[in-house]
Amino acid sequence: MKLIELVLNLLWLIFCGIWMALGYALAALICFVFVVTIPFGIAAGRIAGYVLWPFGRTTVVRRDAGSPSCVGNVIWLVFAGWWLVIGHILTSIPLFLSIIGIPFGWANLKLIPVSLMPFGRQVVPSDQRFAGW
Repeated sequence: MKLIELVLNLLWLIFCGIWMALGYALAALICFVFVVTIPFGIAAGRIAGYVLWPFGRTTVVRRDAGSPSCVGNVIWLVFAGWWLVIGHILTSIPLFLSIIGIPFGWANLKLIPVSLMPFGRQVVPSDQRFAGW
C-alpha cells in the first residue's frame, strides 16, 4: 500500500469512515435478523468494509450479474439505500465546510452510487480497475 493511501485512509477513518461503516454494519445486522434478507446483510457488510478503508480500492460492475442483482438493487434502494445516502450527504456537509475535508466530502459523495445499488458490484484494488470483467 502506498504511504499516501495509508494516510488518506487513516484520516478518512477518523473523520467519517467509522461512522459510515457503523451505519452499514447496522443495516447488515438488521438484514441478518430475517433469513430472506441475509443476501442484503452480506452486501451491507461488504460495503461496510469498503467504506471503512476506501482509498486504494474501487468498485467495478460485474458483467456476470444478472436480473437477480437488478431486483435486489430495487429492493435495497427502497428499504436501505435512501437511508445510507442521507448518511453520506449529512456526513459530507461538515467535511465541505473545512478546506482539509473537501476531498473527503467528494469521496463521500462518490460512495452514493454504491450505497444505492450494491448488487452486481465488486470491490477491487485500484490498480486492477477491470478485475471484475
